[in-house]
Amino acid sequence: MNTLDPGILAEEVALQSQDGHAYTLIARIPATPSSALLWVPALGVAARHYLPFAEALAARGVAVFVHEWRGNGSSALRANRRTDWGYRDLLGTDLPLSHAAVRNRLPDVPHRIGGHSLGGQLAACHAGQDPDAFTALWLVGSGTPYWRTYPAPRGYALPFFYQFAPWLARACGALPGRRLGFGGDEARGLIRDWARVGLSGRYRAAGWPVDLEAGMRAVHAPVRGVLFDDDWLAPERSLRALMAKLPNSPAHVTVLDHVRLGARADHFAWMKQPQAVIDALSA
Repeated sequence: MNTLDPGILAEEVALQSQDGHAYTLIARIPATPSSALLWVPALGVAARHYLPFAEALAARGVAVFVHEWRGNGSSALRANRRTDWGYRDLLGTDLPLSHAAVRNRLPDVPHRIGGHSLGGQLAACHAGQDPDAFTALWLVGSGTPYWRTYPAPRGYALPFFYQFAPWLARACGALPGRRLGFGGDEARGLIRDWARVGLSGRYRAAGWPVDLEAGMRAVHAPVRGVLFDDDWLAPERSLRALMAKLPNSPAHVTVLDHVRLGARADHFAWMKQPQAVIDALSA
């Protein structure tokens, strides 16, 4: 169990969106923050699992605000036949609300945004909706799910999964991700939007007339990506393809192995030992 540095303030900011979605934004704030980071978790991962990362960054002077996915952790909603959402809700409602809370709490320091896995993708999409708001974009274990960016033979199998997953989510009322070993129990609309990107390579939110691709092209903030050499979920080509959607942003990629990480270099182990990731992002 981590012991919080006495110079770091632990805050939980209760938020509620216009559509009634209530959740908690977890914050770790140093006494004199040099900057603030809005962090977006991976699919199906509750915000609290990023506390070691947030607290280690706060010890270096960065205030960290960990967003909560709709349907996970502190979120008042759970995906089922009666309750559904997609990228439109996550990008048009939830992330702007968390972003506004960060601005209100720390208006006078530079702001960064970042995320893990799908959280990194949505962080990039959100940055495109407010391209002057952030001084950096941090991506960890992230990249586009577009099937052509994955090596064979796994890449050839992905289109079948991108067609199967939305069908299963519709049949069950929500994707039973915990039983599948993929994310949590995820909303039908979210899985539909994610699978569409996996098949087409283009980001779009169903029912939301916003050009996410054009938004990302307007971003100029530098992008830093961290990958792990035993993580098949985020190969380097996938991250490079996501970075290519931000052509005006200087990009840098670091690939960590188990020696540098001090843990298995897979998609999730770094969350308990985040120092090497923080070093790479801060370099």
